[in-house]
Amino acid sequence: MRRPALAAVGLLALVLSGCAGSPSAEATLRVYAAASLQGAFDELVAEFAARHPEIVVEPVVYDGSSTLATQIVEGAPADVFASADERTMAVVVDGGYGGEPVVFATNTPVLIVPEGNPAGISEPADLVAPGVSFVRCADDVPCGSAARALLERAGVEVTPVSVEQNVTAVLTKVAAGEADAGVVYLTDAAAEERVEAIAPAGVAEVVNRYPIVALEAGDAAGESFVAFVLSDEGRSVLESAGFGAP
Repeated sequence: MRRPALAAVGLLALVLSGCAGSPSAEATLRVYAAASLQGAFDELVAEFAARHPEIVVEPVVYDGSSTLATQIVEGAPADVFASADERTMAVVVDGGYGGEPVVFATNTPVLIVPEGNPAGISEPADLVAPGVSFVRCADDVPCGSAARALLERAGVEVTPVSVEQNVTAVLTKVAAGEADAGVVYLTDAAAEERVEAIAPAGVAEVVNRYPIVALEAGDAAGESFVAFVLSDEGRSVLESAGFGAP
């Protein structure tokens, strides 16, 4: 009479222990961010991961904002998107991803030259001098739109020797001396010792606004990271990297 009862108790204990020992589902955070955010977001993501051991934080995907927007719309598994301009963010939001984006930072485009300025460039007009090589981002990338606006304000029309898909590629080419000049953001120039920045007149009027959004409403990991970026501590990290206030 006791054996069935004992067997039942044992089976119940085994089931309960199995449930207790099974790993709980872990939240995952996948951030897609504009290339110009890399320095600041590497720090923010590392701090966020340290504070939230219950969240699996994957390496941030950095690239030109338009490239990332295309990937997200085509189904890339992103939880958060941080863009270098509002126009590109609209592509994602209008596609039905995410809620209301929040602008969290600003950035200003500047002209850069290799250390020592071998071509003697001091203003945008010098870019059209014979033999000067100039690189910038493609028009569909926020840094390309910013470069075009900067040159238009200066009344300069110059054909680049190459156009790149993100600001990091422009910075790398100029820093390596593969081009005499390029246009990047102020934060990129400040982080690279091998380049010198030139701020043309009126540059303060050409400012990019950076929005961020959690791509799925109710996603705790994504919304928590967005809140951290918008916090006083997040603001401090962004300011230290050279980003302006929203």
